[in-house]
Amino acid sequence: MSTLLISACLGPPACAAVHTYLFIDGLDVVARSDSRMAGLDPRRLLRPAGPLYPTDMPCTVDVAAQEQPEPGPGRLTIRVRLRGETVIWSDLMYPGLDGRVIEEVRFRLDQYLGEVERAYAALKGQLVIPPSEPG
Repeated sequence: MSTLLISACLGPPACAAVHTYLFIDGLDVVARSDSRMAGLDPRRLLRPAGPLYPTDMPCTVDVAAQEQPEPGPGRLTIRVRLRGETVIWSDLMYPGLDGRVIEEVRFRLDQYLGEVERAYAALKGQLVIPPSEPG
């Protein structure tokens, strides 16, 4: 089983925009997948019941967009699904520490959800997150 760690850059003055870092077993998945990409805004990815929350029905999630040499249409997507007590990310394509391509990773559901919720709580403490619109 792999381990997920999520971090966020809050934008200026550290960098140009707010974005999310996704680390799997200590490796920055976005940077290793495509160095031109930057993770999407954490308010989009980490919100309660947001796109990173797994369901039995697999879904494709945009996690990053092209930033270099300038913002563009390129997207980095993953497929997220829940199978029992395991969260599976597939359609990956990044080099592992040994240089072999990693195409799929599995997380324990409790570690995965705990990390998404921890990252969201940390984000709420640092950013003003607008309330949801009545729906």
